[in-house]
Amino acid sequence: MAKPQLAILFSDISGSTSLYDRLGDAVARPLITACMEQMDRAITGHNGTVIKTIGDEIMCTFLNADDASAACIQMQEDISEGIAIEGTSHPMAIRIGFHYGPVIKEKGDVFGDAVNIAARMAALAKGGQIITTKETVAEMNPVHKSSARLLDRLTVKGKRETIDIYELIWQEEDVTHIATGLFAAPEEVGRLKLIYEGQEKTLDLTMHPMSMGRGKRADMMVNDSFASREHVRIETRRGKFVLLDTSTNGTYVETQDGSFYLRREELVLRGKGRISLGRELAENPDQFISFETID
Repeated sequence: MAKPQLAILFSDISGSTSLYDRLGDAVARPLITACMEQMDRAITGHNGTVIKTIGDEIMCTFLNADDASAACIQMQEDISEGIAIEGTSHPMAIRIGFHYGPVIKEKGDVFGDAVNIAARMAALAKGGQIITTKETVAEMNPVHKSSARLLDRLTVKGKRETIDIYELIWQEEDVTHIATGLFAAPEEVGRLKLIYEGQEKTLDLTMHPMSMGRGKRADMMVNDSFASREHVRIETRRGKFVLLDTSTNGTYVETQDGSFYLRREELVLRGKGRISLGRELAENPDQFISFETID
């Protein structure tokens, strides 16, 4: 009988020992507990199963590489904002390693070569990093796959072949200016109307940049787990409204000039269209943002 395949993930708190030395037991212990609870919520929120906790480390499994990837990104985003204890936010960092492969399931635990490889990936990770393998990246959807970067090729103890090591990039990076030349520059417009689930905003050319995403700081909040906290922003340039993707999962835009996928790219908005944060419009029928430029 073929072994079941799972994504095995290890996540632990970077520098937890120094936290006790620096902050003392009374602060460090609840801080680490709160951090572990935050990771647990991200895991279960993406269909994961916590197998065990070992000190400040969590071992968990997912049915597929995409759920594991989404959980990794969620954990890093949440922890990067700091952990609040008694009204004070403390900076924290976690390191994550995961691998997708065959496992042996026994009495609520998992064993096997894939588990050992996942643990090795976690050991290679630094605070703020997500490390995985080429085999795992091959199982991801195009959005998550596009976030993976080859780091190195290593020999792992107990394996004959080398393993290609990848980092899953989750931080919002600088936008690459690529998509502005996809069509002829539009004529100057005066206003831009945005509508999403009862929220309506009309922007003019004197506006400050505005953001859209699922975070509380976004100017237009979008209730979708695939959206980053500040997923996109809109700026005005030379009489045009420009949409800039700054997200992890990318942005899908349907316009009168065609359909586009943006990742760290920008697009001039013209006419009417729809914007979907993190998912294709066909997969996201209810959560899109409609837009219209007005002369």
